[in-house]
Amino acid sequence: MSFRVEQPGSFSLLVDQGRPHHRSLGVPIGGAADRAALAIGNALVGNQPNTVALEITLAGPTLTATADHACVVVGASFTVTVAGHEQPCGTTFVVREGERLEIGTAETGLRGYLCVAGGLESPVRLGSGSAWQPISGGAVLECRPGLLSRRFVHVDLYDDELHTLRLVRGRHVPLLADADLAGREFTVSSESNRMGLRLEGGPLPPPDEEPPSAPVCPGTVQLTNQGQVIVLGVDAQTVGGYPCIAHVISADLDKLAQFCPGDPVQFAWVELDEATRLYRVRQAWLQEWVTRLLATVGQVHQHQRSSDVAS
Repeated sequence: MSFRVEQPGSFSLLVDQGRPHHRSLGVPIGGAADRAALAIGNALVGNQPNTVALEITLAGPTLTATADHACVVVGASFTVTVAGHEQPCGTTFVVREGERLEIGTAETGLRGYLCVAGGLESPVRLGSGSAWQPISGGAVLECRPGLLSRRFVHVDLYDDELHTLRLVRGRHVPLLADADLAGREFTVSSESNRMGLRLEGGPLPPPDEEPPSAPVCPGTVQLTNQGQVIVLGVDAQTVGGYPCIAHVISADLDKLAQFCPGDPVQFAWVELDEATRLYRVRQAWLQEWVTRLLATVGQVHQHQRSSDVAS
């Protein structure tokens, strides 16, 4: 039981929550660029947050089902059609055997997640089912068949300040001298990818000295020798040589997945205590939604089983 890939889309990648405990070996975390969207999508179809799904970037794939599959697309606002009928993002739908699922171009945002009840199968390497390469035409995405009543969720995955990234100061922030990140507006470069966002704008003064290479992580903000700002993403390296001038707070990391080339970016400084508080608030919010959605899926399944027994 599976989906056959007719067209792969611009960059469609099998992902879960990433590869834990391997950064000491130089292995990027990887996994979903927008972990909250993945968790919400998985919960809508009754999966645990770490279940493998298909991350879609900019323009999605065309798939043909070989069995009945319950699905949902969550994250960026994509056009989704099943057998020619449009399906709203954030609402579950069923693709029947032989029907074609087409995921078009994102109208807002950049990345979304096709979550299938039961999950997509992917070899586990380094504790993760996240793939290293995007899917290709002719590939087969194995998954279990399933049906699910129509369910939806209207939840704001990102706050109203989507284009503002909050920062804590990095180890090399003194190298900025009088040039402050806050108050400047940057634009996302077309050279950006899952490794990081390259930002265009008036260059910052390059540092007078080059510090030794040091550990970096998703969210690290670097300053190149030419004064260009780079914000590292989920596929970032583990060690970098550019000065580390700041870090995007954990509560804002999912926003990095949704910046499109040409989008404006602004920064705002916060203190470490505030960053910790915001992280705890977002984690509690996400856990509440996942728990609630999984509980209601269980209630739907129980109701369906009771109806089957009664009939």
